[in-house]
Amino acid sequence: MPIERHKIRRSLRHWQQVRSWARLIREAEILWQVDQKELKRLGALELSQLINEIPPSYHRRVNLWLIKFSVATRFDCKN
Repeated sequence: MPIERHKIRRSLRHWQQVRSWARLIREAEILWQVDQKELKRLGALELSQLINEIPPSYHRRVNLWLIKFSVATRFDCKN
């Protein structure tokens, strides 16, 4: 029983991390779309940093959340 509980917790933690990455990308895109030049610059910088920080193993699952959040950013998941 403890092994099954560990698998569930690990799966939940992974799901939460993926969703969090997608939320951060959505927030950076929102900043990038603002009319003020400095906020756009900050949003673009934040977005580029986030994209570089997300582990490649998360890209496919983060993409699913990005689609749900209706944002433009997507990872190329072709191998």
